[in-house]
Amino acid sequence: MNKGRLIVFSAPSGCGKGTMLEQIMKDEHYSFSVSATTRAPREGEVDGVNYYYLSKEEFQRRVDNGEFLEHAVYCDNCYGTLHSEVDSKLEKGINVVLEIEVQGALQLREKRPDALFIFVAPPSIAELRRRLHKRGTESDEIIEQRVSQAAREIAEAPKYDYIIVNDALEDAVDDFFAVMRGESLKSQSQREFIEEVIKNA
Repeated sequence: MNKGRLIVFSAPSGCGKGTMLEQIMKDEHYSFSVSATTRAPREGEVDGVNYYYLSKEEFQRRVDNGEFLEHAVYCDNCYGTLHSEVDSKLEKGINVVLEIEVQGALQLREKRPDALFIFVAPPSIAELRRRLHKRGTESDEIIEQRVSQAAREIAEAPKYDYIIVNDALEDAVDDFFAVMRGESLKSQSQREFIEEVIKNA
């Protein structure tokens, strides 16, 4: 059985990555990575499903033991991705999607050169601004801050392996699966198949 692939998935706020991932996760060959956090569970959240809820002491112990693929502090709480959570699924042949912001994603380049890095971009800044306004959940000031942040993130997109423009959802999801099909046909991915063919020649 072939190992799964670690997929690092980044996009600015308002690009529709959540909706894209909902569609992708309907495929049984893909799974989210469940992160660990020191924040308290919210109503309805389940340990091991939404997050692994750890004390700050336990989280730090795991940091010291090198158990995290990546970790960060946000709003006084710690968040991180455990090696065990990712690697156990990859060994089962499941592709693991790690949704992470640009700075953290680029830091993973050295740690996991085997990962596939995909950036989702809006068709334009004007369209991104329109989508953020359509949400109706944030002030104009906050929206402009998000747009400025998005522009900075988009400038980093060429450092990823692939850039998918989410103009129409269905097309963007099709593009994602096209990327995965193309990756599976690369000679490196087909090494086991070639070895089997030669062995049985």
